[in-house]
Amino acid sequence: MSTSTGSGRGTGKGRRTGTGLKDPSLRRSVALFRAFLHEQEDPEACYSLLARDAVDQVEAYDGPVNGRTVVDVGGGGGYFTEEFQRRGAHAYLFEPDVQELGEKPPQGAVVADGYLLPLADGVADVCFSSNVLEHVADPQTFISEMVRVTKPGGLIYVSFTNWLSPWGGHEWAPWHYFGAERARARYQRRTGKDAKHTLGENLFAVHIGTTLRQVRERDDVTVVSARSRYWPFLAETVAKAPGLREFATWNLLLILRRYP
Repeated sequence: MSTSTGSGRGTGKGRRTGTGLKDPSLRRSVALFRAFLHEQEDPEACYSLLARDAVDQVEAYDGPVNGRTVVDVGGGGGYFTEEFQRRGAHAYLFEPDVQELGEKPPQGAVVADGYLLPLADGVADVCFSSNVLEHVADPQTFISEMVRVTKPGGLIYVSFTNWLSPWGGHEWAPWHYFGAERARARYQRRTGKDAKHTLGENLFAVHIGTTLRQVRERDDVTVVSARSRYWPFLAETVAKAPGLREFATWNLLLILRRYP
């Protein structure tokens, strides 16, 4: 995640609470897509909107976050953590990459690996992870650690970009359909710089069907929702269609509840 030094970041001044956009809806999807198009030149606007949208989703499933403890795992520059804090949550960021934290990490930021969080069992009302799962080599262990630190009855929010989605190759998408190395080489020729992501090192081929099966086999969580994070309609339906979902979902959102 990119980091910006915009003057309003972290202050709460001039910020709206929430997006005011219905989820799912075409208007919301278009707004998010437009923001993504300008992510490189205006990451502040892009990730601030995405953070408000994500916290809207958490509150839609679990009620207001005010006064609750939120653990943000792998939240990069802290946009999500800061949005939770703006809404009154006791939010803490756990990020393994110091460079991702930027020059001004949010209050409560900790350098820590998502595989081994420095937290006791069951401390979080909400454990949150946005677009991190495709960057870890062992997704099952990563999710298990999120479950461990969540209170019985607490909410677990996990979203990820699946490999076969049009954006699965990240900056070298959609050419990943023709092979990762070929896609990386094309990116280097086109931009004159090396790609940030390398398959098998910091980007992994995570699939929806496999992930859903593994989560549903667990005896410590129940699946509240499995849906496309950004799809403008039938968000849960598209994630239920084997085969098609691997291409059409774009980004899977899992809402899990830890068993009491």
